[in-house]
Amino acid sequence: MIGWDSSDVGAPDPLRTIGVAIPIPDPYGTELQRWRESFGDPLARSIPTHITLLPPTPVSAAALGSIERHLREVAVTERAFPIRLYGTGTFRPVSPVVFVSLAEGAGSCAQVERKVRSGPLWRSPRFPYHPHVTVAHDLADEVLDRAGKELGHYEARFPVWGFSLYEHGSDGVWRPQRDFPFGADGPGSPESGSPESG
Repeated sequence: MIGWDSSDVGAPDPLRTIGVAIPIPDPYGTELQRWRESFGDPLARSIPTHITLLPPTPVSAAALGSIERHLREVAVTERAFPIRLYGTGTFRPVSPVVFVSLAEGAGSCAQVERKVRSGPLWRSPRFPYHPHVTVAHDLADEVLDRAGKELGHYEARFPVWGFSLYEHGSDGVWRPQRDFPFGADGPGSPESGSPESG
């Protein structure tokens, strides 16, 4: 993955919208993205399949260096852990979202989320943290019902090697900017050529 281009910070402190997430590796990431597209979700192609650690957050370009240092410090203290996705859930009526649930790994995700959401990225959460993989968002109730039913027995297992920093582009697409492998660039990260990294 690429890092922040130093030429980007020459402007007078522009704002960037960033997020931090655990990427869902292929074949599951692509598979769930196709499911999301099949439900007619217009965001399907704009958002890589993921588990959110930090939701969309505006930050100044000048802060990006300290944010990356913070994320490296968080990642080096963590170790790989397994995730098992199984079944679906929803945030309705609070939010029109259907998601694939975490049957294993939610506690580890919450531990990493607390560390990410500290230091230069501290923010008071709007809702209690609930790790999940969105598969349908802001669609008609009957479509959300169908998504919940059709993926009701979906299952996937994979190890989590680390997390990634994403930026929201002017075209509305979220793109990964840098990976932060757990430990000291140990096995399981994309840099080590793990097939699970997608």
